[in-house]
Amino acid sequence: MIDPRLIREEPDRVRAAQAKRGLSDEVVDRAISADETRRAAIAEYERLRAEQKSLGKQIPQAAPEEKAALLEQTKELAARVKAAESAQSEAEDLWRSTLMEIPNVAADEAPAGGEDDYRVIETIGTAPQFDFEPRDHVELGQMLGAIDLERGAKVSGSRFYFLTGIGAQLELALVMMAMDQARNAGFTQMIAPALVKPRAMEGTGFLGQAADDVYKIEDQDLYLVGTSEVPLAAYHSDEILDASSLPLRYAAFSSCFRKEAGSHGKDTRGIFRVHWFDKVEMFVYTTVEESYAEHLRLLAWEKEFLDKLELHYRVIDVAAGDLGTSAQRKYDCEAWIASQGRFRELTSTSNCTDFQTRRLDTRGRFADGSIGPVATLNGTLCSINRPIIALLETHQQADGSVKVPKALQPYLGGLDLIKPPT
Repeated sequence: MIDPRLIREEPDRVRAAQAKRGLSDEVVDRAISADETRRAAIAEYERLRAEQKSLGKQIPQAAPEEKAALLEQTKELAARVKAAESAQSEAEDLWRSTLMEIPNVAADEAPAGGEDDYRVIETIGTAPQFDFEPRDHVELGQMLGAIDLERGAKVSGSRFYFLTGIGAQLELALVMMAMDQARNAGFTQMIAPALVKPRAMEGTGFLGQAADDVYKIEDQDLYLVGTSEVPLAAYHSDEILDASSLPLRYAAFSSCFRKEAGSHGKDTRGIFRVHWFDKVEMFVYTTVEESYAEHLRLLAWEKEFLDKLELHYRVIDVAAGDLGTSAQRKYDCEAWIASQGRFRELTSTSNCTDFQTRRLDTRGRFADGSIGPVATLNGTLCSINRPIIALLETHQQADGSVKVPKALQPYLGGLDLIKPPT
């Protein structure tokens, strides 16, 4: 939820941010109106309560002939107070629900526009060159006994898969390398639940524009998460953190589930866009002022991981219309996928400033004794399926074997070349 003061003091800034995302600004006008109604309702309730208290003090001192009239007046006033309290509650609910419709205010630096309006910040390495016709990850996965799509579809349906043999080993190796890097960088390692209550989903902004991608457990108040950002953001909900302990950095492994609504016909081949995958996610609580520098640190850790995999990739500044509800700014790292001849997203990092913590009531107690909102940030260190795609296609050899990057070799028992089984 955005800072309510922005609606009162800088509504034009919020309108400009809506336009930058390609959204209507009518919700800003509704929020202003709801705030005015709410404040008027609060004032009326407090006025009537004061009158009720004053009247209550008069009754014991009133003459007998006056008490009956005062008691009748008290009864009537009590009904008005009750009605005013109800009106105040309704106005508060409307104000909050309207605020919840407004996404985080995009950074001034974020490009305006939608998915295709990103800005390329840098490109690392060069695209792999082959003196043979390169195979895609599906063919390589079959040759290596690493990916079984046919049985995945048989057991679970389209966009599901089995990782088998060296494919399963690759996942475990990538997870361990990511977790080791995170631990060495000072992150607390965690295994996060993949099922959460509605408040966690709503608090992180995944029941708004992203709701169509979320799996809900029927007849239960539980959702399957699409990222461990959700349980990690809710981890400190309703808590006041000691600001001197910030930043708090967590790295969580979890399974992730996404309906991929709206992607019909896109990336149907292979394991690029799937309904289930495993992921190591970085998550940070820090001050709002420090969040901007922390965002660059998260990006640096993502780049470090991709460098270890010896991939050709680029970093983009995501346009405002593609940020998602919670993010103020987002960077994606996109790796070169040889079979497609283009860059595709592997990792992403977002600064959500105080948007999620306001929704989840996570605050900090600062050195001067004040209590106020803190910021959250998230960053994908390794979503397992896509790095496997990039590894296989980038490091493939003419005979279908795949070179193992040096940094990954210790996690595969020293294996330096993955060969098709004989």
